[in-house]
Amino acid sequence: MTHEVRVGLIDSGCTPAQLERLAAARRFWLEDGELRSGEVLPDRLGHGTALLDTLQAQVAGAEVLIAQVFTERWATTPLQVAAALDWLVAQGVQLVNLSLGLRHDRPALREACGRALDAGVLLCASSPARGEPVFPASYPGVIRVSGDARCAAGQWSWLDSPQADFGAHVVAPCGMAGASVACAALSGLIGAFLQDHPEADREAVLTHLRRGAAFIGPERKGVSHG
Repeated sequence: MTHEVRVGLIDSGCTPAQLERLAAARRFWLEDGELRSGEVLPDRLGHGTALLDTLQAQVAGAEVLIAQVFTERWATTPLQVAAALDWLVAQGVQLVNLSLGLRHDRPALREACGRALDAGVLLCASSPARGEPVFPASYPGVIRVSGDARCAAGQWSWLDSPQADFGAHVVAPCGMAGASVACAALSGLIGAFLQDHPEADREAVLTHLRRGAAFIGPERKGVSHG
């Protein structure tokens, strides 16, 4: 028996057709230095559209909510992302996908992640395979996800590396590829697990991911199993 699960996606929005399948959606932006929120705009970047398809391909039947923080360009602020995260938590999501990475630690974002984690919400954030750490992936308690070319659709790896905790399939149905897509794919797989195990907490989810990984360790020393 599957149970209802609510998943939040913070990104660039979605298409009007996708919007009809969502439980809720809200846009967060800055205007004259003030935070505002309101109705979402159509996704002009295509990123959120691809991630939503990726996520829903893994967790059919989940209630998905979108918080739009990107619109016409690849720029947002910690304040927008924090507000989006607070809104999703207030809507009762169990899991939030953050396929984004800010270069600097900011109190607003760090504190919002802390509030979400304290509320029992799982946070999955994309992390690059190499380079400088990004936020929110680098905050304690956040599940760090990178792409892993070894993984087919529906598979994931337990990387346990300085860069990421887990890896997943990197290609979206539309052909977009990267850590952002992998993060959405893993979020969908976690959502599917929560549908079957509604009582699962963060540690239970991590145990499931470690036991069910198709590969262990980074690709150069990965071991296939299971």
